[in-house]
Amino acid sequence: MKALFLLVTIIMSCQSTGQKKINGHGVVSSAHPLATNAGMAILKNGGNAFDAAVAIASTLNVVEPMMSGMGGYGTILIYDAKEKQVRYLDSSGKIPSGTNADLMRPPTPDYLQNRRGAKAVSTPGNVNAWKALSNYGNLEWKELFATSIDLAENGFEVSPGLSRFIQQSFNEFSVYTRGFYGKNGSPLRSGDHLIQKDLANSLRIVSQSGPAYFYKGAIAEAIGNSMEIKDGFLSVEDLFSDQAEWWDPIRIEMEGFTIYTASPPATAFPSLIRLGLMDGVDYDHNSADYLHLFAESTKHAFWSRLRYAGDPEINPPPLDRLLSKEYLESVRTSFSMNTASVFAPPLSFTIDESKNTTHFVVADQWGNIVTATQTLGNLFGSKIMPEATGIWLNNSLAYCTYEPKGNPMDAIPGQRKLSGDCPTIIMKDGLPWAALGTPGGHTIGQNVPQIVLNLIKFSMDIDEAIASPKVTFVEPNWLYIENGISDEIEQTLSEKGHNIRRTKRIGNAHGLRVFYIDGKIDHYQGAADRRGEGVAKSY
Repeated sequence: MKALFLLVTIIMSCQSTGQKKINGHGVVSSAHPLATNAGMAILKNGGNAFDAAVAIASTLNVVEPMMSGMGGYGTILIYDAKEKQVRYLDSSGKIPSGTNADLMRPPTPDYLQNRRGAKAVSTPGNVNAWKALSNYGNLEWKELFATSIDLAENGFEVSPGLSRFIQQSFNEFSVYTRGFYGKNGSPLRSGDHLIQKDLANSLRIVSQSGPAYFYKGAIAEAIGNSMEIKDGFLSVEDLFSDQAEWWDPIRIEMEGFTIYTASPPATAFPSLIRLGLMDGVDYDHNSADYLHLFAESTKHAFWSRLRYAGDPEINPPPLDRLLSKEYLESVRTSFSMNTASVFAPPLSFTIDESKNTTHFVVADQWGNIVTATQTLGNLFGSKIMPEATGIWLNNSLAYCTYEPKGNPMDAIPGQRKLSGDCPTIIMKDGLPWAALGTPGGHTIGQNVPQIVLNLIKFSMDIDEAIASPKVTFVEPNWLYIENGISDEIEQTLSEKGHNIRRTKRIGNAHGLRVFYIDGKIDHYQGAADRRGEGVAKSY
């Protein structure tokens, strides 16, 4: 009887979307095997990519609690197969109305600490974003949280990575959070079980009551009380007024492909600038000349972000010019292929970004795709968890730019928070061809275009494109290269004037490729970055 009910539910769900089922399969790639399994279970039970995305995100909240969750924010790109449309969903929200950014600047005592703790907590938008995704779904909202609730309630085995992060942060945890992130007064170790009953309860009630419980109910009150006690800027009024916002994405054409990413208020446009500057260039993969040109391109793109990033309704970047072929060609011809330039920012400020983020991709049997980056900011965000909630609050405002005062990325009350996430969808002949994204702070907008170039220019499969060694520019004038780059290439880059530093890993990307036969999806290929603990699965 139960099986019959499930079959009827699946049939009704498929009919309710108005979509015609195609000969394809589903795929999920995320930063944790249990989150990947949660998404796959939804897909196999008749849910679509939007349903699965909510299940994946809520499960990552449980099994990767230092990276993302209900107290966080993010940047999501989707492909809606029914409407044949790419859309961008922003959950970074607006800066709290009571923010006093002067307290985050010298000469205020402890101004650096203010950027990390309660004053750095901004409006958490993820739950509203999950609901916005589920509006495209097949299944009921409450069904999407079954796995996350179960894992929070009954626990799961702590991975080596999670154990390492708990140990790094344990001394900053409250007595309340040490109670379940520790055992006998010491942080949990790999192989221990993490049980989060308060988080299970919060997820359960949100699954039953929807986002209203988070933004207007008991969770909102707990967050507001916590902020008052700790003298934070976030208020219940900020929570009440939060909304996830849909925007049109931005794109660039390259060798017969169209590459889409998030538009402002995200600051993903430098990724497209880098691609535009590398378009039509004929160098061997990861040769010294190729990496030199990419380094010069990425410096210019980084300069462009510092110069032009802004709220699209207040000070929008001039993207028509920045992404035009004429402008990009004029910039490229200004580069010297023999000498590395010295990076000089447009203003006297620098920008910091969170490396402690997560990304996942999912696609379904109807051809819908979600590629999502979500974060808390720092590890475990602000390290503030309102008691009885199990929810870590972000420290989003840590990644504003505070000097000079009033610059476009300052913490200006009521304006949109500008995120540097870069979820990406590649289209070919009007159909989705690939989707990808990565965490990694300032490396995100540099890692993603290298993966895109690997796919398009060098015909790599998705796994190879992600695994291939990368480089990244780091202020003030460093070029970090992964250990897979040869000593010979390093020496040549040094001779060109690059200040080289070796690094073990850049990012933790996830991606998928779509394969067609006669215009219909035949199968998917997913890939989880070998640099992380994640896994990709398809069926």
